[in-house]
Amino acid sequence: MQCKGFLFDLDGTLVNSLPVVERAWCSWADRFGIAHDEVLNFIHGKQAITSLRHFMPGKTEEEIAAEFTWLEAIEAADTDGIAPLPGAIALLEHLDSAGIPWAIVTSGSVPVAHARHRAAGLPAPEVFITAEQVKHGKPAPDAYLLGAERLGLAPQDCVVVEDAAAGVLSGLAAGCHVIAVNVPADSPRLDEADFVLTSLEALSVAKQSDGTAIVTLNA
Repeated sequence: MQCKGFLFDLDGTLVNSLPVVERAWCSWADRFGIAHDEVLNFIHGKQAITSLRHFMPGKTEEEIAAEFTWLEAIEAADTDGIAPLPGAIALLEHLDSAGIPWAIVTSGSVPVAHARHRAAGLPAPEVFITAEQVKHGKPAPDAYLLGAERLGLAPQDCVVVEDAAAGVLSGLAAGCHVIAVNVPADSPRLDEADFVLTSLEALSVAKQSDGTAIVTLNA
């Protein structure tokens, strides 16, 4: 596969934050008497505000915003157990050294995303897209379209790297190439991803003289 830049999801793609995410959402679910499984089966890859609206039908935007503030504070403060996923730091450092542009494009808010990015010790991205910057979250294409724009690249010249079904749909809707990492096998349109992996360690990236990057799988 050829591309000119990378657009990485954060949670579950570059950073293992699953225990933190699930602790926070289970605490929230307990406040409303909602089954943990029901919440955890819905939230992944989506903006928190989208999930809150789903589980709080009939509530006002002010009430939903108050719950978002509560949830955001918990998620931003809890970084216990956050760690980079295998291959993440090595891949990002390689892209930096090769001069291949990359961005983080997350459904998380600024406080949450930046706390997890710091806790995992990841290199700083050239572009960092968070929930506040887009009107429609994943699976809508807005976030990845904005990420490509901020990198100065056409969407079709970018590859989206995602772990969530909503993110895969977002990348495809944006017209990007897609690499799926640990995406559930029954996710819609997964067969349209360029690569389906279990680890970023499987990727090799080499920059060509014309500026394009050739992405291959390690033997």
